[in-house]
Amino acid sequence: MLQIISLLVENKPGALMRITGVLTARGYNIESLTVARTLDPELSRMTIAVDVDPTLRQQVIKQMNKLINVLQAIDLTENAAVAREMLLMRVRAPLEARPAILKEAEIFGARVVDSSVDGFAVEATGEPEKLDEFVDVMRAYGDIEVTRSGMVAVCLEPRKLRLSAPIPKLDNYVGDHLAKGVLNA
Repeated sequence: MLQIISLLVENKPGALMRITGVLTARGYNIESLTVARTLDPELSRMTIAVDVDPTLRQQVIKQMNKLINVLQAIDLTENAAVAREMLLMRVRAPLEARPAILKEAEIFGARVVDSSVDGFAVEATGEPEKLDEFVDVMRAYGDIEVTRSGMVAVCLEPRKLRLSAPIPKLDNYVGDHLAKGVLNA
């Protein structure tokens, strides 16, 4: 069963490798993975769709939460969440098929982002199943190329991030005196 995991991670080298390493070492197939910075450039949000046995979902979340650089891992599979994917499609079709292509794009909520003598470039967002249907419909009109972004999801439930308090930096006076043994730690 597909599990959707949302992770808040420190934006540091190696974080992605550690996370994917845990999943691949256990034989889980990653269906999609998207990563981007948050409003805080020090943090990134990852959305991972991974094929996991339903009985092991909680274990996967616990393993993710133990990793260095992972601040929070949430299972969005059965929680109130919005999950979407983006698709870019290049449709090459004869002139007489183009009005029908535009009509189908409108029905699926897609929009044409470029057109040429050969055809259209179309952008669509939505649930993966809806995008699969759109691809199947467009195949009937001509030669297509498809690129998909992978799943992006956001939890709708209010959650607070639980982080430990930062370790205060010692000012020079205290640090110098601790080093000299003048102050007791």
